[in-house]
Amino acid sequence: MNPNDRPPTTTAYTTPKTLLNKGTGFLSPYSHSLNPYAGCAFACSYCYVRQLPVALFRKQEWGTWVDIKQQAAELLRKELRKAKTKGPVTIFMSSSTDPYQPAEYKEQITRSLLEVMGSDPPDFLLVQTRSPLVTRDIDLLLPLKDRVRVSLTLETDREEIRRAFTPHAPPIAARLRAGRLLAEAGVPVQATIAPVLPSSEQFPAKLLPWANRVCLDDYFMGDGSRGARTAKLGMRSIYEQLGLESWYTPGAYKVVYERLLRVFPEHQVFLSQDGFSP
Repeated sequence: MNPNDRPPTTTAYTTPKTLLNKGTGFLSPYSHSLNPYAGCAFACSYCYVRQLPVALFRKQEWGTWVDIKQQAAELLRKELRKAKTKGPVTIFMSSSTDPYQPAEYKEQITRSLLEVMGSDPPDFLLVQTRSPLVTRDIDLLLPLKDRVRVSLTLETDREEIRRAFTPHAPPIAARLRAGRLLAEAGVPVQATIAPVLPSSEQFPAKLLPWANRVCLDDYFMGDGSRGARTAKLGMRSIYEQLGLESWYTPGAYKVVYERLLRVFPEHQVFLSQDGFSP
């Protein structure tokens, strides 16, 4: 299926009974995951969430619906207080949605959650996003100091590749600028190349000015089933159409890894789960 072909995104309001979910599997290094929304308008063609129950049990196509979680801040305040009585609280935001997808411009659910965590900080918060909108909340991220890390996804530095795989996500240039703005403000930020899409030899040099660490992940390490979930999405066909089949192999990430090590110290380059851990 062409990732460009999809109906417009619709939104609905829900009132969740819980926000903090136990960190399990790939996210087991975290005590909890936190998703301000259900669904994601970025609709990346390779997203592993497409093969999870939250997507499979929905009759609408992934990317065409987003549920906005009402009263999220009040709920988080209660759950965070309770969770802290049981031990350290480390939060991955977000595991099955982007906390800064387009709905966040208006709804500001993510911002309201950061306000709660600003007054009652978790031991650690990782903010996983591919959206430049994250820079809007620099004022809330800075007070968390070393308790926060923004993980900014850039799968590639080639805009034509980005358009082929994830046409509804923000342009690469905007994300690179966001990384610089975060770093200049003093927010800890890592560049996350996930999945590893075809990129140029100059890619690492574009990350060096602002990323204090880089995480590499691919379909085979990071989709939770050694690439099986991704295979069901028909990703190989996109690579074949582009004549880039060699990039759809378990060893393709090594090309980018070796390029990164020419620019970054080895201790700043991480693979898969290690790069996302607190």
